[in-house]
Amino acid sequence: MADMTKNSSSEGLDIKKVAVIGCGSMGGGMALLFAEKGISVSLQDPSTEAMDIIIKQAKEEGFGDKISKHSDQKSLCESLDSPKVLIFSLPHGSVGDGVLSGLMPYLEKGDIIIDCGNEHWKNTERRQGKCVTRGIRYVGCGVSGGYQAARRGPSMCPGADDQTLDLVLPFLRKVAAKDPQGRPCVGKAGTGGAGHYVKMIHNGIEHGMMSAISEAWGIMRTGLGMSEDDIGEVLEKWNSKGELEGTFLVKIGADICRTKDPKTGERVLDTVEDKVVQDITGEEGTGIWSNEEAVGEHIPAPTLSSAHYFRLASADRAQRARAQKAFGGDFPAQKLDIQDKDKFLEDLRVATYTACLAAYVQGINVIDRKNREVHWNIDFTEVLQIWRAGCIIQADYIASLLEPIFAEYRSKDTMNLLFEKTVASDLKKGQPALKRVVVQAVLGDHVIPAISNSLDYIKYQTGLELPTQFYEAELDYFGKHMYDKKGEDPEGAPTTGKYHFEWKKA
Repeated sequence: MADMTKNSSSEGLDIKKVAVIGCGSMGGGMALLFAEKGISVSLQDPSTEAMDIIIKQAKEEGFGDKISKHSDQKSLCESLDSPKVLIFSLPHGSVGDGVLSGLMPYLEKGDIIIDCGNEHWKNTERRQGKCVTRGIRYVGCGVSGGYQAARRGPSMCPGADDQTLDLVLPFLRKVAAKDPQGRPCVGKAGTGGAGHYVKMIHNGIEHGMMSAISEAWGIMRTGLGMSEDDIGEVLEKWNSKGELEGTFLVKIGADICRTKDPKTGERVLDTVEDKVVQDITGEEGTGIWSNEEAVGEHIPAPTLSSAHYFRLASADRAQRARAQKAFGGDFPAQKLDIQDKDKFLEDLRVATYTACLAAYVQGINVIDRKNREVHWNIDFTEVLQIWRAGCIIQADYIASLLEPIFAEYRSKDTMNLLFEKTVASDLKKGQPALKRVVVQAVLGDHVIPAISNSLDYIKYQTGLELPTQFYEAELDYFGKHMYDKKGEDPEGAPTTGKYHFEWKKA
């Protein structure tokens, strides 16, 4: 039986047995991680081969006795303690519903499901509602860091009621990534679907950061004519100090630039096609959902959305090839006319950081708006700790910048990071570098959606004389949508205007 044991701050379960349902790269990695930590793991997956691979690897690593496989849900549940603890690592959507329905006859009051898939938060809350009537606890737990982190310790973002989270946190702390101070990168994200929601926005931020870093790589490779080894050296330097220090995506970028296939000697990056297809193939839903949320919550998030459109355009290479044929060619990136390469590389570093910070700002603003709408009681200090290590958007400098802000979130009327002087100062300092990089990139026909949109974001989010003045007049002209008069709207709230002018009689 799973024992009740005292945790440092709360009472939790001493979980000794878990089921892992879904043995793909993430589920398989977590199963091995749990077993390595001394937890007995019962596997279930439609693929016997997938389960056998995990069991074989466990035996090779010396803990094969900790993993068993099960072909049906009855025997799976019988292999567990009471309360039963089951980990989902499943594709988003209907698969989870089917698995939950199949388990229901074998679940009892007090049993716990921890859904570690990239699930949509609405599905999570619907399943929580279905389970609560049976007394079953359902945790929506975002997991980040990729399959390597799933094996060695991922960042974990659980959402549920406090009592349920108190029960499972000792287990999650045992297996989660640890920051440089040894603190686990897991905590109470909030109630309801907060865990999956925060992870969803994490992925939106991730896509914005990846786009900016990829755009910088393209500028270095083609615009500056640098070798991959030289680019790897630059990325390593960026990751070692300054504003991009400890940024996971920059760190792995250096590895990617340098890696060669030991069998062929060929640089692996040179063999990779320019297609990001996960949104279209259905493997990944969070990029789509995070942008839908930004639009639905009326939060400008152009770094995130431009990165997403860039991914979509890249995915369908056949469409791009057909369009190129219709155009009679394309607009290939050119070598840039740069007089001082070192100075430009510093501008590029600052511009990349500023775009990454803008992605963070936009993502946090979406989370804050949603939290105020649905009252999840999101703990922003816990969210920052969850993102400290083991996750894709790990960025040590940004985390240090945000730490004092997040520590006071309870006393703030908003978590809009554009209102924070330290964040505003960094964005302001980055604006000239962004501008110089954008000018050179545009002249050289480089594709820079995240970087250029971050520049525009800073300008229009701080401007009080926008060309939308003309936009509003046109809306009033043909649609009688009303407008406010200059000087008569000191608060500037997003409300319907008081005036209409009869520009042309109907």
